[in-house]
Amino acid sequence: MADKQLDLLQGTLDLLILKAVSLGPLHGYGVLLRIQQISGQTLVIQQGSLYPALYRLEHQGMIASEWGESDNNRRAKFYQLTYAGRLRLDLETEKWNRMAGIMGTILLARPEEA
Repeated sequence: MADKQLDLLQGTLDLLILKAVSLGPLHGYGVLLRIQQISGQTLVIQQGSLYPALYRLEHQGMIASEWGESDNNRRAKFYQLTYAGRLRLDLETEKWNRMAGIMGTILLARPEEA
């Protein structure tokens, strides 16, 4: 495949954000960079999608924020996972892994098995 970047599946951005902030507090752009880093640069999140998702997750109580200073000495909002966010991350991870297993089984099916 020539293009090594993949589009996100519908509904996965929240899960990716929860996972990224579970690894340590991050400012918004840091969340974007962390997702790119842990995906081996194969997932690129657009800022236009990221910030509404951060707002939504904070509003739902999945993440909490506080103001701090970024590496380049700028004022930035840092996000961290809440207890409710940890529970949701665990639940969504379990559901994702179960669905991935089911899809893998289906996609491996041969004509004689159908």
